[in-house]
Amino acid sequence: MVFEHSLVLLLLIVIVPLIYFAKDLASPLNRVFSKDILKKLSSKKGGLSQKVRTYLLIASLFFGIVALSRPQIDNGEIKVKTKSKSLVTAIDISKSMFLKDLYPNRFEFAKAKFKNLLDNLKDTKVALLGFSDRAFLIAPLTSDYQSLKYLADHLKANYLNLKGTSILQALYSANDLMKSKDKKAILIFSDGGDKKDFSKEIEYAKNHNIKVFVYATATKKGALIKDKNGNMVNLKLNEAIKNLALKTGGAYMEYSLNSSDMRELAQIIEDKLSIEETKEESIKNRVELFYYPLTISVILLFIGLFSLPRRDR
Repeated sequence: MVFEHSLVLLLLIVIVPLIYFAKDLASPLNRVFSKDILKKLSSKKGGLSQKVRTYLLIASLFFGIVALSRPQIDNGEIKVKTKSKSLVTAIDISKSMFLKDLYPNRFEFAKAKFKNLLDNLKDTKVALLGFSDRAFLIAPLTSDYQSLKYLADHLKANYLNLKGTSILQALYSANDLMKSKDKKAILIFSDGGDKKDFSKEIEYAKNHNIKVFVYATATKKGALIKDKNGNMVNLKLNEAIKNLALKTGGAYMEYSLNSSDMRELAQIIEDKLSIEETKEESIKNRVELFYYPLTISVILLFIGLFSLPRRDR
């Protein structure tokens, strides 16, 4: 048997003086009254004596301390093989992503879909990028999805003067993040920008074994925005980005108000991702026993505080 928190057992030292004082609990009365008088003065219908109660409470404390030390049966170590995949995600933060053809806007819609995606991924390490005319790292590859959700929630781009959508910058960053891997993958949340020819991006992705997945965050109807000359222009979904996904072995999906689309996309991504080299980890095989002394401690505490009265004969 081993104890997870063995230092807690040092608290058992306090049990010794408590037992010593419990022995002398009735001594003041013994010095005043004889045993016969004390017997007559004692209530016949009372519960446990004060002395017995004290011993029960001390025993409860003893088992409580043992429970806090987490006793366990050590069955040695077992070898576990873990498999994981890696995916870089990139959210477009260019000016057009703040159009409101998707509620509340394209950018916030993309962040919500990203968090929904995390709820459907399994055994996949995920990195997060933000990009417009350049890309920057928000989170490296990690399995901590809660931290990724927090970072996505607090990702704000309205204070940045970012114009244009450079998918190539996102691919550069994804390749740097996964340079040690033979096969790479990136999921891009974007309205596609205004570029019609993605041949450079397709060539770069193929040369570096990057599968590109695209989730389109814009409507075909579009929304109005002022151009650099002050004229109102309608920016729609750029469907040309679909070629980038399909020609690099990835997948393309247009926006949906149904949350099930992320479940479907997560399955597509995991099916297409290559499993990285499996790692063998050693974990301790231990059986918890703390609930036994804890149960005894609670029972003794209950009896010591709420003892039932004795029956008359």
